[in-house]
Formats: sequence, structure tokens, C-alpha cells
Amino acid sequence: MPSFLRRISFPRARKTPSTTDEQSEVILETKLKTHEEQHEDEPLPLPTPDTQRVLLLHAAKQPYQLTEKYAVPAVQGHHEVLVRTQAIGLNPIDWKAPDFNFAIPELPYISGRELAGEVVQKPNSSSRLKARDRVLVISTDYRDLRKAAYQEYVVAFDYNTVRLPPSLSVEEGSTLGVAFVAAVLSLGVCMGVDFSHVLDGPDLLTILRNIDPESIPADVRQESLEGIQDHERAGPGDWLAIWGGSSTSANLTIQLAKLAGLKTISIVNKAKHGLRLSNHEVIKTDLLVDSHDPSRAVEIIRSNLQGKLRFGIDTVGRESSTSLLQALTPTPSGSGGSKVGGGPSDSPPSPPSTPHESSVSNSRASSVSDSEPNLKSHLIGLTGLPKQTAPKGTKFHTVPIKLFHEVPAVGDVLVRWFERLLEKGLVSPPEIIDVEQGLESVNAGLDRMRRGEISGGKLVVRVA
Repeated sequence: MPSFLRRISFPRARKTPSTTDEQSEVILETKLKTHEEQHEDEPLPLPTPDTQRVLLLHAAKQPYQLTEKYAVPAVQGHHEVLVRTQAIGLNPIDWKAPDFNFAIPELPYISGRELAGEVVQKPNSSSRLKARDRVLVISTDYRDLRKAAYQEYVVAFDYNTVRLPPSLSVEEGSTLGVAFVAAVLSLGVCMGVDFSHVLDGPDLLTILRNIDPESIPADVRQESLEGIQDHERAGPGDWLAIWGGSSTSANLTIQLAKLAGLKTISIVNKAKHGLRLSNHEVIKTDLLVDSHDPSRAVEIIRSNLQGKLRFGIDTVGRESSTSLLQALTPTPSGSGGSKVGGGPSDSPPSPPSTPHESSVSNSRASSVSDSEPNLKSHLIGLTGLPKQTAPKGTKFHTVPIKLFHEVPAVGDVLVRWFERLLEKGLVSPPEIIDVEQGLESVNAGLDRMRRGEISGGKLVVRVA
């Protein structure tokens, strides 16, 4: 019997008048054996040092500074787990935030949104996690420095932590998290996609409408509960256009959209990504459009879709989202054309018609009242939305990322579904462009991203 079990305190078997000393010892041994059987697959907790190395940002427009002997973050709540960082996935926000001085709640600051590693301390005895599990940590809560990726030990909620299957390396795992959260919330909340037919996935709108509204952060409550009406929800056969289709967030969005039965359009720089995406086994789309000339791109989408496009996700910025808006608002019949790429047309665009190829959409359309014969189009901006107000018949959306880490009912259902998707191979990691070595190499990696050297995949830093 392992020695650590001998140190466990069990209540001594109570001796009754009919219980002998020998019987009492048998009862105690039975308790020890039962405990051993229950924990025979439970590895011992890993030793944890008191201090660690971290990267600290001391001021905007400055590189991160490697700092020794920084305290290892303490686990506080019964949902928290401590993870030893092994690989970090770099994201554009990690260099844009210091360069443009935003999303930095305090100084000195620790950044980093996603990592993979192994569990050091599990949160509680009933958790699905255990010591030495290989996990992906998705740190969307950038205000809690304990959860930031640029350190050797990280605290995470168990409902924001995803177990990695044996088929994925920690480097591959570190590329997936932020993109998955952005993709599933864009599709499931802003567009209303129901994933219940995909490995018993979530219907996020139903979940959100059945919990206490006060448990949803106030600044994302309206988007979460009223962003899209039931009759407008995206379903199989509906079209989705993604401007910036070579990005990691687009990669996961396309994969999830295809699992849900949506048809996809990817607008990309075809000179850089055309051949790769045209033949890609996982993220090949139904229509691939060159983004080099935005006006021409809008014309191609309109000509091919003939008013069937109601949903668009932009991953690039305000200028491209303005072009995508034009693709979502077809030329009014008989108007002779409209301006694209640089702003709205002189005459207000008409709402797009109901997609003819989606039986789900057609059934929803039949429920619309005579006073609202057309379904709205929906534009989701991951990094920016047009300056103008949304035209009539169009709604703008921002992704309610906070739901993932502030609403346990959402975070838990997403990570458990993500585990099933990864285990079954239904979601694949994006390409890894390169792997940098050591926590101190993060700055060099971010410089490569600043120079535009990383495109169409992820740059990873191997920490341990």
C-alpha cells in the first residue's frame, strides 16, 4: 500500500459490545483498501516552488521584462486549478495592447491569453481534472494576472480548462483556445447557432435564457439575451462570410460552422493563402474570394449569393468590416448599383431576403409577421465595426467574451464539448508556423508578428 495512504486520517472503527478488536482492524483495513481503489489512478500532486519566472510589462510601448523570483500565484476558490506552463500560443493582442496602450488594467502587467501545460493542483476532489493532466488553459479574463500565460505557473478556473487528448501535443493545444472561444460565441450567441446535434453540443441561447439574467455581466447582457431573435437564428444551409479567413479565429469559426451545416465564404489575400486554402482538408470553404480589391470582393459575393447572405464575421478591422457590411446589404432592385468598400450607398440598402437553400431558415421565416417580412442581416466584428450606425435591416454585434469566464454554466459546457470535439478529431489545430524556445523569447516572437511574418497560422513559445 502506498505510504501516502498510511498518512490519511480515517475515523477509527467504532467498537460496539459485539465488535472484537480483530473485527475493528478488518473494518479499518477495508476502509483503507476502498480509498486505495478509488484513488489508484490518481497521481500524486506535483511539487510547486514558491517563486517563478514571469514576463512583466512596466510601461506602454516597452518590451516585456523577464523577472526572476516572482511569487507563484495562489489558488483561491474551489473552482481554481494550478497549471505548470509548457507552451504558449502568441496572439496579436499581446503586441497590440502595449503598442497602442489598451486592455492593460494595471502596471506592471502580465499578458498572454492561452497556454498548454500540466495540472499541478486540482481544484477539488469532485473535479474532472487531476494532477498531471495535460490541459489547455484559455485566459480570457485579462484583469486577473494570476491567469495570464506569460509565467511558469498559472491559475485557471476548471470550467476554462480543457483536457488535451493523447493525439495532440502541448504545442498544438496552445494554439486553439482563444480562437475557439471567439468562434463558438460568435456563432452560438451572436448568430444563434444550435450545436446540439454535434456531439451533444450547446444551444447557448437557450442556456443563457434559462439562467438568472443578473448572473450575466451587465455590459454583455443585451447581446447575450436580445442580440438575435429566434426566427433569425442561423441554421443548416445558411451562408456565412468571413473577412480575414486566413486568421486562427477564422480557422476555428469555419470548422465549427461546417459542423453546424452552414455554408461558408472566406475572403482572404489569395496571393498569400489562395492555394493553401483552396486545397485545405479542414477549412476549405464553399467560396474563396480575393480581398485585394474590396469593391470587387463585394461584387463577387453579391453576384454569387444573390441576396442569400445574412451573416458576416470580420476578423481584420473597421475598414474590412465596412466592406463586409456592403456584401450583407444587396443593391436595391433597380437602383443601378451602390458604393462599396468606402461607405454606405446614397440610397439606404434593403434588407436581404430569406435564404432559399435553408429549410431551417424558411421555417423560421414563416413565423415572421407581415409587418416584418424580411430577416435581418448580422455583422459580427472581432476587432472592429463600421463607424456608421447599422443600416435598416442590419444588426451589429460584438462578441460577449466575458460569458466564458464569468458565467460558469457557459464556460463549463463549452470546455466539455471542446474536449469531446478534440477527442473525436472533429476540430483540428491551426498550422504552427514556428516554435520559439524559452519564456525569454516571447518578445522576439511578438516582434515577428509586428513585422507581419506570421500569417495563416500560429507562433508558439515552448516554455518547458
